[in-house]
Formats: sequence, C-alpha cells, structure tokens
Amino acid sequence: MLATCPALLLAAPASGQGKTTITAGLARYHRNQGRTVRVFKVGPDFLDPMILARASGQPVYQLDLWMVGAQACKALLYQAAQEADLILIEGVMGLFDGTPSSADLAGLFGVPVLALINAHAMAQTFGAVAYGLAHYRPGLPFAGVLANRAAGPGHAELLAESLPPELRYYGWLPRDGEITLPDRHLGLVQATEIADLEARLDAVARLIANTGLAELPPPVAFPAAMMEPLPPLLRGVRIGIACDTALAFLYPANLDTLRALGAELVFFSPLNDSDLPEVDSVYLPGGYPELHLDALAANQPLREALRRHHQAGKPMYAECGGLLYLLESLADKEGHRAAMLGLLPGHAALQAKLAGLGMQSVLLPEGELRGHTFHHSRLETPLQPLAYGRRQRDGKPGEAVYRVGRLTASYLHLYFASNPVAAARLFADGNGVNQ
Repeated sequence: MLATCPALLLAAPASGQGKTTITAGLARYHRNQGRTVRVFKVGPDFLDPMILARASGQPVYQLDLWMVGAQACKALLYQAAQEADLILIEGVMGLFDGTPSSADLAGLFGVPVLALINAHAMAQTFGAVAYGLAHYRPGLPFAGVLANRAAGPGHAELLAESLPPELRYYGWLPRDGEITLPDRHLGLVQATEIADLEARLDAVARLIANTGLAELPPPVAFPAAMMEPLPPLLRGVRIGIACDTALAFLYPANLDTLRALGAELVFFSPLNDSDLPEVDSVYLPGGYPELHLDALAANQPLREALRRHHQAGKPMYAECGGLLYLLESLADKEGHRAAMLGLLPGHAALQAKLAGLGMQSVLLPEGELRGHTFHHSRLETPLQPLAYGRRQRDGKPGEAVYRVGRLTASYLHLYFASNPVAAARLFADGNGVNQ
C-alpha cells in the first residue's frame, strides 16, 4: 500500500544559507492557501522546528536515518502523506554533510531536492555550485535551484543565465532584513521570543508567491509503514516537564513516546512557577538557562521543591541546559555567575566557542539510547561519570553521564523512541518498570 503526497526536501551547500526561513515561508504560503502542510527537520534540532511548527500549524518531527532510524522515518512520512497536501523536509547543514546526510534521506525515500543557494556576492559561480549539487551523486532526485539573498532583478537574471539548461530555476528571494530570522549562540532565537515572527513568516510567504515554489511539487509515493505499539510501562506515572524560555528543547517524539508508554505529562515553568506539580518524575530538558540566571536563582520556592523531589528518591532526568540547572552554579559568557539547584556538585561556564557537537549513543544500565550533543559550556565536577557516550562518527568516547540516586544527567539530548523501554526505566517510579 502506498500513500502519495507532493513533497520537497530543501537543502543547501552549507549552514547559514536561509533554509529555515525559506522552508517556513513556503509552509506558511501553502497553509495560507488552505492546504495542510507537514514539515520535518533532518537531523537533531530544536530551534528550527519551533519556527517551522509556527509556520505550518503542525508539530515538526525529526527525520534522521541514524538517530530516528530508517523504519521510523518511513512510518512518519507514510503517516504524514495520508493526511497532508504537502510534505516539506528541511535538510541539515549542507546537502551531503554527515553520515547519513540529507541526500541519503532524499535518495532513500525518493523526495526531490530543491537547492537553496545564498547568492550574495556571487555571479556565474552560482551555476557551478548548483551543477555540483545536482550531479555530485548520480541518481539523486533533484527538483532545481532557488537563489536566496539576491541583490535585485538584474542580479537574479545573471544567476539564472549561469545555470545549465537541464536545471530548473525556481526564482529568487531578496536580501531583506524584515524576513531574516534572528539567531544566537545555539542557533535561531526561540519562536516564542520573536515578537514579530508571524509578520516575518507572512512576508516570506508573499515573496514565495512570485517564485516557482508557489506550485505544488509532484507527488511522491511513500510505502506503508506503521509504528509498533508500546507496552504501558509508565501507566500511572505523572512526569513533570520543565517548559519555558529557559528550558524548552523537547522533541515531540519524546513526548509522544512517554505518552505511548502510559505516562501523564504535566508541564511547569522553572522561571515562573513557585511549586512543583504533584508528579512522580521530573524531566529537565535543554534550553538557555544561561540567559535567565538571576530569574532561575531567584525562584527559591521551586528550587526547594525540586530538591525535595530528589531527596525523596524520585526519578529526575536532565539533559544539557537541564544539567546546567542542576549544578551548584552557572556563569554566562560575560562571566556573570548565579546559584543553581545544587543537586549535582560542580560549576559550569559558557564558552566563546562550541564545546560539544555531534551524534552519540550511550549504554546506560537501563539500556542503550541514541541522541546528540550541542553546547557552548564547560563543566567542572568531582563526580565520577556513570557512563560515557560513544560518538557515532568515529566510535570515540563522548559526553559523560552522571547519576546521583535517581537523578540522571548529561549534556546528551536523548531520542527516547530509539529505545522506549530504556526511556521508561529512566522515569519509572519506585515500583519500577514492568519487564
């Protein structure tokens, strides 16, 4: 059985070419035409999907042949093809970057690639870059190319003339500060922090109306695949999940996995809530705690509630920003330091450069899980690690995982669907997980 739906994978020669802006604008354009648009993001990312979800009005899931797995990617696409009028997939970094890459995904599922090229300060070389992307891997489905950040109609015409005749030119978008999405050290600014995001998305959509992207791409046939039902290992377990502008990096698939395991999810704000909800377990995801040091430190009632939760021997799981929140103190890149929860011994400080990046797996007592790391801080702690991640690229040791009682913390962002049973064991209450 097949499900057909128009689909396009938007890729580029590198990061910073405008993939998220154009993918979001394209999703908004077709949504404004009354179409149901499902958007996916290749690779591990939290910030781009926040923008894409606002643009499309639909949750945005990851597609990654290693972290998510080919079978789960197949099932996600099949499900989307049954309900959507258009599927858009935003690539990661450059088209061929990584193993597996965006090109690997496009080739496996037969989704045509649209190359977005930042044409600023470029003339005929535009055609050479486009030709290389289209022909580097024989047999890759390739839709054509769009010029981003062109100086004007004359520049755009010059770019079009540089293309070989077999490559379709979808048009161009201008250099325009009104549509550029703001960024910071971990990537784009969170969607909830961009006050004029809706206006920016609609502005991109209006520009896209004058390009070839206004047409629906040809339909792609997606083979049938279903997600396996999960056992209710967390039935009756209430999990409190931190979610605000300080801690918000949550995969929709992680939340789906916990719900499918039977858990009830309750959300709270480390910035604004004075008490912890009645919960059996706590999940502190990644985010930007370094931007909210004083507010987090000042919320003494919630800090005490989290300490009581831990002292009661209840499960707590934290990753990256959540790990930083657990420490004795955290300093931002200017050196301003504030007290955090103090549940893990040690201190951390933001660095000027990236300190950790890449896909990793980790073998815990609960089982092996896959995920990724991406952070700018460095941690100093006397605590001995429970385990170390293993880098997907070369198999070398990766991030440390720490455990104190029922508290587990690491820089790793784990993808729970890579091993739902292991994820359930991290959050199981005192009665444990039924085997």
